[in-house]
Amino acid sequence: MTAPRSGGTPRRNVMTVDVEEYFHVSAFGHVVDRGRWDAMESRVVRSTDRLLDMFAAHDVRATFFVLGWVATKHPALIQRIAQGGHEIASHSYWHRLVYDLTPEEFRADLRQARRAIQDACGVEVVGFRAPSFSLTSRSLWAFDVLAEEGYRYDASVFPIWHDRYGIPSAPRHAHVVARGSRELVEMPSSTALVGRARVPIGGGYFRWLPYAGTAWAIRRVNVAEGLPCAFYLHPWEIDPHQPRIDVDAPTRLRHYMGLQRTEARLARLLKEFHWGTVRDTLLIDAATLPRRSYDGLDAALPAAVAGDKCA
Repeated sequence: MTAPRSGGTPRRNVMTVDVEEYFHVSAFGHVVDRGRWDAMESRVVRSTDRLLDMFAAHDVRATFFVLGWVATKHPALIQRIAQGGHEIASHSYWHRLVYDLTPEEFRADLRQARRAIQDACGVEVVGFRAPSFSLTSRSLWAFDVLAEEGYRYDASVFPIWHDRYGIPSAPRHAHVVARGSRELVEMPSSTALVGRARVPIGGGYFRWLPYAGTAWAIRRVNVAEGLPCAFYLHPWEIDPHQPRIDVDAPTRLRHYMGLQRTEARLARLLKEFHWGTVRDTLLIDAATLPRRSYDGLDAALPAAVAGDKCA
């Protein structure tokens, strides 16, 4: 069942987890103010511990993109993640969308998050994922700030069209972003090609689409393209009993649909495919990755029209 390399050994994919509370979701931002966070029921510890148990049972090492706020509130959790042999990276401190910040606000948040995470577990943080994949054509300057702050890689670009995020003409696979004299490895969230359309892999798409669709998409990337997939999920996605937030119907559908089946699906995914961290899967081969420039990028074009437009 495991997707093979041409030589027959398993293709190692990248398992990533965005460590945040259910109420941190960007779509809830207009109804759950940051001033209320401390008063909300916390469920991130039990859900993340459950993921750690599942990963241990399948001998999987993952990259955990940790919210700085969570590291401040639950340092012992971050220590357990590190002690399990997983990679620790940053998911910002306040879960604010990058394109809503100025470069200096983004820099301050980056530094606050890194301090909180490193203080919690004593591990150097060199990777970043933006909340809600909010590194878009409106915030390409974030590449520069990340490189200036010493980050080795970013995992914030989703090469699809979405109403809140995405760069539909961005490259679909890992590459080095060239920004003047600075370089940064970019690991986009994975998509599989169906004709010229891009099928997203992971997160809500894992909950909404049939399991067979996700498995087919991963195998297509592994076998047809000979490359690893980058899969993502959140601890709250295996917590069907989380408190319900009073939001509009489309947001309820996006957030809550499929929660009751995610854990069983994840267990199957962990068994059927080979998984590793960003550091162990991509960074060891960073020198061989293609270089790409985001100059002149037009994120308004749909994927079927734009293709891989990045130079």
